[in-house]
Amino acid sequence: MKVLMINGSPRVDGNTSIALKEMEKIFEKEGIEVKTVQIGNKAIRGCIACGVCQEKGQCVFDDEVNALAPEFEACDGLVVASPVYYASANATLSALLDRLFFSTSFDKRMKVGASVVVLRRGGASATFDELNKYFTICGMPVASSQYWNSVHGRLPGEAAQDGEGLQTMRALAGNMSFLMKSIALGKEKYGLPEVEDRISTSFIR
Repeated sequence: MKVLMINGSPRVDGNTSIALKEMEKIFEKEGIEVKTVQIGNKAIRGCIACGVCQEKGQCVFDDEVNALAPEFEACDGLVVASPVYYASANATLSALLDRLFFSTSFDKRMKVGASVVVLRRGGASATFDELNKYFTICGMPVASSQYWNSVHGRLPGEAAQDGEGLQTMRALAGNMSFLMKSIALGKEKYGLPEVEDRISTSFIR
């Protein structure tokens, strides 16, 4: 089984990395392959709603979004992690996720999603909710932990002092591992749920 972890922080080996590395320990213990990519220090522009991806099957801007698309398709679980800026996710991460989710047409149902937020003080819940919406719009079950998935720390390395936050990361990875394995067994025995033809309604009178 595979987990793709996307680090939205611009800081290499920063507090967001500390949170994700705590999860990596559990995934490795559970025999789950992990790939972590850092995109917060990349130049990634936002979606321009050009629609080219619907024709070509990939984003018109050939950057990390298209490079990550096959990794996303192949994984059983996706973790997205971000520092909190103005009670929201890093803009680079948001731009990448907007384009990654919209430009890929493969079936994302039953891939397990988890979001992680790292911050000094406030804005955790708003950012957590923002990131989870990427999962819930496309049939991805959301893994939970013993608390909302946040780790606190401002200065470099301070996240390592947040004992509760790191425990929350370990519990999250453990629950996510169980959920991915359970879904794999369920798919083998029952298959995926049937899908109706899509009804798309625009609220224009």
